[in-house]
Amino acid sequence: MAPTLPRTDLDLFSDDVLADPYPVYADLRAQASAIFLERHGAWAIPRYDGVREALSNWRVFSSARGVALNDAMNSAQQGTVLASDPPEHRALRSVLSEQLAPRGLQRLRGDLERSATQLVDALVERDSFDAVTDLAQVFPLAVVADLVGIPDSVRNRLLSWADASFTAFGPLNDRTRKSWEARKEMFRWCRSVRASELAPGSMGRAIFEAADAGIIDHASCAPLLSAYTTAGIDTTVHALSHAVLMFAENPDQWDLVRDGDVDVLDAFDEVLRHDSPVQAFTRVTTTSVDFEDVTVPAGERVVLLFGSGNRDERHYTDPDRFDVTRKPSDHLSFGRGVHSCAGQGLARMEASAVLSALARRVRRWHVGAPVRHVNNVLRGLASLPVEQVELA
Repeated sequence: MAPTLPRTDLDLFSDDVLADPYPVYADLRAQASAIFLERHGAWAIPRYDGVREALSNWRVFSSARGVALNDAMNSAQQGTVLASDPPEHRALRSVLSEQLAPRGLQRLRGDLERSATQLVDALVERDSFDAVTDLAQVFPLAVVADLVGIPDSVRNRLLSWADASFTAFGPLNDRTRKSWEARKEMFRWCRSVRASELAPGSMGRAIFEAADAGIIDHASCAPLLSAYTTAGIDTTVHALSHAVLMFAENPDQWDLVRDGDVDVLDAFDEVLRHDSPVQAFTRVTTTSVDFEDVTVPAGERVVLLFGSGNRDERHYTDPDRFDVTRKPSDHLSFGRGVHSCAGQGLARMEASAVLSALARRVRRWHVGAPVRHVNNVLRGLASLPVEQVELA
């Protein structure tokens, strides 16, 4: 008699699960290393080792058929960095590799630190502000828009475009369907914008220059522009706002950062591990794969649960506890292998600038009730009122 495959009719993308996914993830990890999601026709990979292996092995876990959980988004993503494998992926990613490499980013450090200091100084003088709309959204939006060279005429639409793009990576539910109009608007702009409308020396201009040089096809310009415009905004927004929440709820951890006992980037790694901004992407197996106690056949779509792997008790001690001394540099939030986040160096530099500026000025946070933002793939906050700050 054939063994019974682990399966569940759980909807991972229901409002209730998205509002608090971690108990659900714990149940999935306890059940098996791979579980078939009947509602979505895909396998969930909830444990750290399984997610890490899949991220590290593009030959077995392919991105070429897209990384979303619906066919429409996977078709729309063809020709992008996310929905490709080497050698195509290597060529697409090379376009901006110089600008996003550590040496290329160093020229930004001084400007980022000055901008972060100015923003934080202005906010703490007000005493009360919203950590999402006044801080976490403002800083990454300005940074990415400047780097990509986005004209002022569309900057106020970038946040809604980014949010729609990420939620569309989920299943074809109502949330995804409601995102189509914003995505269509974004792609209309990406297809119609001319290189001359993007700032000279910007990443956006570099995409068109690469096409003119024959490094990539001109057809790839619009998808690449949309990807680099949206990918670096919301993820950093949610990481920064979650950092404020966690440090407000755990003042002893904030003291460790303020006093210099823990490096600010080590603390940021713990923020990313504790609540991954991107909770899941998918891959397709090219051959049958053994996940400990379960074999997933070839040609199956698997949902890699970054957020679950980052809370796996098999890998992290007391994983639900926020502990900045943990130094979890091996967290899954930036991915692994060829598809590791191209903009992680920029995200870390932004976080360092903002958290360092806050550490110099703020001794204690007093926050109101956080309002959760619901997105199929992203986990973050819509609002976090900072009702009072005690200055350092």
